[in-house]
Amino acid sequence: MAPLLLVLLLVLLLAGAGLVMRVLWLVALALVAVLLIGFLFRTSAPRGTRGRRQPW
Repeated sequence: MAPLLLVLLLVLLLAGAGLVMRVLWLVALALVAVLLIGFLFRTSAPRGTRGRRQPW
């Protein structure tokens, strides 16, 4: 009985880790998409040149 419980616990842990990894991949892809959209649609300065981002 104990080995069966250990195997079931191991399966549960691995399935949970797989779900966490999938969620982290989705979060990473969403962040990359937001960064690319922000890079592509930066506002232009009045002179027509693209403004440089300031650190403050």
